[in-house]
Amino acid sequence: MATPRILPPTPEAHQSQLLIGSILEQSLKYEPDREIVYRDISRITYRELNKRVARLANLLTNHLEVAQGQTVAFLDYDSHRYLEGYFAIPMVGAVLHMINFRLSPEEILYTINHAEDAVIFCHQDFLPILEALQGRMEMVKKIVLLSDSGAEATSPLPLEGEYEKLLLNQPDSYTFPDLPEDAIATTFYTTGTTGLPKGVYFSHRQLVLHTFGLATALGAMDNAVKIGSNDVYMPITPMFHVHAWGFPYLATFLGMQQVYPGRYEPAMLLQLVLKEKVTISHCVPTILQMLVNSPQVKSFNLTNWKVVIGGSALPRGLAMAAMGLGIEVITGYGMSETCPVLSLTYLNKKTMAHLTEDQEADLRIKTGRPIQMVDLRLMNEEGQFLPNDGKSTGEIVVRAPWLTQGYYKDEERSLELWKHGYLHTGDIATIDPDGVITITDRKKDVIKSGGEWISSLLLESLISQHPDVQETAVVAVPDQRWQERPLALVVAKPDTSITDQDLIRHMEQFSDSGKISHYAVPKQFRFVTEIPKTSVGKIDKKRIKKELASED
Repeated sequence: MATPRILPPTPEAHQSQLLIGSILEQSLKYEPDREIVYRDISRITYRELNKRVARLANLLTNHLEVAQGQTVAFLDYDSHRYLEGYFAIPMVGAVLHMINFRLSPEEILYTINHAEDAVIFCHQDFLPILEALQGRMEMVKKIVLLSDSGAEATSPLPLEGEYEKLLLNQPDSYTFPDLPEDAIATTFYTTGTTGLPKGVYFSHRQLVLHTFGLATALGAMDNAVKIGSNDVYMPITPMFHVHAWGFPYLATFLGMQQVYPGRYEPAMLLQLVLKEKVTISHCVPTILQMLVNSPQVKSFNLTNWKVVIGGSALPRGLAMAAMGLGIEVITGYGMSETCPVLSLTYLNKKTMAHLTEDQEADLRIKTGRPIQMVDLRLMNEEGQFLPNDGKSTGEIVVRAPWLTQGYYKDEERSLELWKHGYLHTGDIATIDPDGVITITDRKKDVIKSGGEWISSLLLESLISQHPDVQETAVVAVPDQRWQERPLALVVAKPDTSITDQDLIRHMEQFSDSGKISHYAVPKQFRFVTEIPKTSVGKIDKKRIKKELASED
């Protein structure tokens, strides 16, 4: 049997590796004096960014004694400091853990211990979270304070000092190691249908290739949202969430001006958009809705602002409202496990010229087409592919160079994720003959509220702990502000009296204790005598949702 021809390399030929450091190197080639802006607090150029990354590398390896392969966590708002961590930590051979500060304290503790964090860079606002966990963080040895004012803080935690003061004492040059491109660079945790978050991880190679994919899809294609080096980027998706969708790496690669808003506040976000002339952002629908509904928004000119929406479906009304303000809005699709971008709305100028506003809105809210290098298909339960006929419904499964290879320290769920050799998204969809994806349902009954996952199974477990509850089922129901909110069907025990407020107070004790996040507490309860079941006795959530929809 014939085999591909492989020639041995010239002995002195260099085998280049795809490393995150190569992304940072590009920032000095064309526009080294472009700025990275943090709120109304600081401005640094790319020249300064590169020096600060080197200082942070020295701080990590010399002062904090971080070794290759160890995990270093960031617990911060969106900032230039976080961007420096995006590069310096993986570039010294360590793993960056992006902590989701919206998780409950117990979930945050689980991720810190599961990821085996050795060092945590923590914003002053989040010190109380870590202080409450002190003595239970198994491998954390050192904590660095992140302070917008530069002031020190008193804390029972083992603080090494304040970030800026520590950087000042470090050299601004560093010889970074020549790492293998398959070395793990980042990790973070995604919540789903179980109470314990799942750790996903990405290599240097995957992050570089995802950056190339985004650059091609948004830079080379004639699309409604098209970007280049002259754009001004500001994330409105947290940097702890899937590398802010990979855009900070893309913006650095292209040498864009970057703007980091810190804590998300509508007035500050709009101020930065206008003052810094932001042209490209991404966010979940809830954030866009908040900005569109802001009292000041009608007095602003937003016609140069391009926004990619993801995390939840883009409601048609919101798309129309954004278009009415001149915002160029499209939909992106992906998930934590996919780095994340898999598809984007494709709407070129030639197509737009022949569409009504309503037809254009219909295309903008669809899931889009797979971007370059993404093999996206529909699969049935038997592992068979389904046709792209706009009618056949199946689970979206994917292959791409940047997908997580599994869940960290969880072989069983990793095998389930990659069943049949394709990554299973859990999303149910149809695909038109022209490749446009339309998601119709979710395979599992997680609830996505404001871009955050809520486990219906966990809520059911906690509600059932009320002494007067006999049985419960939690499903997602549409919500104008948050896209989805949990609604609980409850069967009360005989001869008991229970109200909505009783159950809300019952659930709030779990948010107070850190078992669940405050946004996960249901506010809608429906008392019934029986919960619909399937023929084998399982709760029939599909039927529940259908009945609720028919009532509405």
